[in-house]
Amino acid sequence: MTSVSFAGPGDEPIVLDVATPVAQVRVPTTRRYLMCPPAYFTVEYVINPWMDPTEPIDTALAMAQWTALKETYERLGHHVSVIDPQPGLPDMVFSANSGTVIEGRVLGSRFRAPQRAAEAEHFRRWFLANGYGRVVMPERTNEAEGDFTWTGKYLLAGTGFRTDPLAHSEAQEALGVPVISLQLTDPRYYHLDVALFVLADDLIAYYPEAFSTGSREVLRRLFPDAVIATAEDAACLGLNAVSDGRHVVLPVEATSLADEVARRGFEPVFVDVSELRKSGGGPKCCSMELRD
Repeated sequence: MTSVSFAGPGDEPIVLDVATPVAQVRVPTTRRYLMCPPAYFTVEYVINPWMDPTEPIDTALAMAQWTALKETYERLGHHVSVIDPQPGLPDMVFSANSGTVIEGRVLGSRFRAPQRAAEAEHFRRWFLANGYGRVVMPERTNEAEGDFTWTGKYLLAGTGFRTDPLAHSEAQEALGVPVISLQLTDPRYYHLDVALFVLADDLIAYYPEAFSTGSREVLRRLFPDAVIATAEDAACLGLNAVSDGRHVVLPVEATSLADEVARRGFEPVFVDVSELRKSGGGPKCCSMELRD
């Protein structure tokens, strides 16, 4: 039995007795993200259980939280590109929903909700203007990294609420990578990226209750050592997190999840996304990864 001590969210010492070896040293890799400022952020319609148009929205606070997230990535050594926000598209801040990029190939998005449909064309134009020559726009409903999660080996693909299951085979053809289909069953976790995220090669974190029985079995087979999130961490969108292989950027409320990833050798980095969460988004929703 080994005692392991590390700093908690408030710098208080946490001590764990573990029967396994001390967590391995994790190595970060530099990432590139595409983000969109929430200049027009508001909640004026309902397309997920988190949205309530009667609740006041502070757009200035949303901008401050988004800026802090962007600066966090830059402080960690990552590169951030920015697309201009557009009036009338309050959810454009959630850039992850508008494209999936793997080895320079781009699969655009086709939104289920008509309120967001116009976002896809703005991102398509950005890709073409920024040197991406291979951009495929889908025929099937596909909400990009909202439901497509690249592990480095497989594209985990969610369905059940937004992305059409036939979009999974479309993604495989467009991106040339193997696709694993996963069924989401809880409307609170309407996208894959609010129920699961990749920590490092062959390691994920997820909330099993968000998935069908068969999908849970698939995840257990593929990732037997996965971090299992609590209901409390899922409920604050703690799994809408971003990892660079060492640093894990996640909502400040996700304390149990932070403790567990720290035990695995990662460094939690907390951000406040409380205002953006009023539209059902968090760090990952605001961050499309550009894998060139």
